[in-house]
Amino acid sequence: MSVELAKGTETSEMKDNLKQLKQYGMIIALVVIYSIFAVMSDFKNVAPMNVNNLIMQNSYVIILALGMLLCCLTGNVDLSVGSVVAFTGAIAAIMVVDYHMAIPVAFLAALVLGTIIGMWQGFFIAALGVSPFIVSLANMLVFRGLALVVLRGQTKGPLPHDFTVVGAGYLPQFFTNIGGTKIELLSLVAGIVISLFIVFMELHSRRNKLRQGFAVSSKMAMLFKMALSVLIVNFFTIKLAMYMGLPMVLLIVLVLIIIYTFVTTRTVPGRQIYAVGGNRKAAALSGIKVNHVMFWIYTNMGLLAGLAGIVLSARNASATPKAGDMFEMDAIAACYIGGTAVAGGAGTVTGAVVGALIMGVLNNGMSLLGWSVDVQRVVKGLVLLAAVSVDLYFKQKKNA
Repeated sequence: MSVELAKGTETSEMKDNLKQLKQYGMIIALVVIYSIFAVMSDFKNVAPMNVNNLIMQNSYVIILALGMLLCCLTGNVDLSVGSVVAFTGAIAAIMVVDYHMAIPVAFLAALVLGTIIGMWQGFFIAALGVSPFIVSLANMLVFRGLALVVLRGQTKGPLPHDFTVVGAGYLPQFFTNIGGTKIELLSLVAGIVISLFIVFMELHSRRNKLRQGFAVSSKMAMLFKMALSVLIVNFFTIKLAMYMGLPMVLLIVLVLIIIYTFVTTRTVPGRQIYAVGGNRKAAALSGIKVNHVMFWIYTNMGLLAGLAGIVLSARNASATPKAGDMFEMDAIAACYIGGTAVAGGAGTVTGAVVGALIMGVLNNGMSLLGWSVDVQRVVKGLVLLAAVSVDLYFKQKKNA
């Protein structure tokens, strides 16, 4: 009997270790991948200007990944987001350049249009029962075609400064000289504030889990995670402080991360999304209106695609028919690389953001090394395949 008890304890410990390894593995992978590209590029990727570009160039991928996470939590994806990004960005640019409309009006129109597109998709999925894969695949073609139609196959621009500041501007800057180096103070303060917030939330979450009787990671694992997270945050903020300070789009991304973290962890709709992904039939039997959940998930995805369309057009100072090409693949890959379960029901906002950063580091590092687009796609495909394989491995170990 003691032998069986020892085996049971050993099995339980092994499962806990696997869970912790999966939880922290992606953050470690981000650091390792970034370090490898630093060595291969003679540390060009750690230059302040490159860190700034890394954040700006991948902000719209993070925005899309937050919406895609909700889709993936139900075991589905949205293949249309890249096309919707191109279409909504094109409409905003046309309103400003051709019709000289106020920029806030153009932004609002892009957001409303994205929301309507999301509702359009949600209607087919929730009301008619069409597979989300088929609906989004069809709309990927529809809205890519509409982007070409409204732009007439041409680039629309240049866009005015008040438009581009959303994707290429900076928050108020307060520079000072420290050791002969010009440093932006707001970035340093932001790094400290975010670090304190990470520590507070981690301790608060651990305390709540203990109070409710849930299993928690060891103190050493918790301290390691907090230290690594704080290190990453301050690395980026210090590098930004050495360049031009905090990009405007970074504030947008941080606000969205906070909102979606709260929604997925602290609200009834968030718990319903996980329930639908975990077991759709059980969720329906428990009283959850599954079709309503699916409708609002895709409506939300359309809204975020509209926002990403604004940010991308602002970053490029123009709208192009090819904008958003393959963005859906980057957003989907970000979720799965960040630990979202392929079958749905498991995944976090933090994981999706880390996955998006890994995709961004891969894109940035391979570009610095001069690798062709073809090779870059091969590498990203292999990384996605590896991430999904790891997820299945942990699932099998958990069920063993």
